[in-house]
Amino acid sequence: MFYDLPDYVKEGLRLARKRDLGRKNRLRLHVDGEVYPILRLWDNGFSLEAENAPHLRGFVDIYDGARPLYQCLVICSSAEDGEMIFEFKRQTAVRSEAPLDYYKDENTPVGFLH
Repeated sequence: MFYDLPDYVKEGLRLARKRDLGRKNRLRLHVDGEVYPILRLWDNGFSLEAENAPHLRGFVDIYDGARPLYQCLVICSSAEDGEMIFEFKRQTAVRSEAPLDYYKDENTPVGFLH
């Protein structure tokens, strides 16, 4: 059976869900010196809380705590259920070392002994 819940119960459930998403998640969006908590992240986008979300378009950085994850080019696509949805136009993983411009064989000796 399906029951139609009163509006105050629906609102309470929505607030509890939003609170739990923010509590579990360490993902943050950094843009123009501002930091926003990311509610959800998926393959081609992410969502922020609609109340505090800026209307973004351009380059942003995504962090997991203090560790940078991605540099992204984003556009705002829609707002639904209290979340502002953003889509990636480009998503590049941040690397700790520069990429090699040559092939490095796994069996290459590290050094030579005399």
